[in-house]
Amino acid sequence: MNIALWTGQIVLALLFALSGSLKSTMSRQRLLETGQTGAAAYPLPVVRFAAICELLAVLGLVLPQLTGIAPALTGWAALGLVVVMIGAMAMHARLAITQHKPAQWRNVGVNVLILALAAFVAAGRL
Repeated sequence: MNIALWTGQIVLALLFALSGSLKSTMSRQRLLETGQTGAAAYPLPVVRFAAICELLAVLGLVLPQLTGIAPALTGWAALGLVVVMIGAMAMHARLAITQHKPAQWRNVGVNVLILALAAFVAAGRL
């Protein structure tokens, strides 16, 4: 079980390190061009704040378990990402419905998978 949890933590850390890095450095237009469609739904400072939260979660997913210092923080970081994914699902569903963009439903599906992985890590580490 520990190997499965570490695998989940690493996958989430890599995913959110990339996402957080992109959201914290790219312009809104460039984010949209690279598929980060959520950047259109919120003001850029909100997108940047989400990016910082994602990058902090990356640290929380790895460092507490790696160092043995406050290892429960890993579960809380994963739980925070569950909340982020709920927001992402709602935003993509809203884009699909209000702007008649059915391709956004694919993003909702991806968000569900990421949410499930984060929930697995949270449940296993809390």
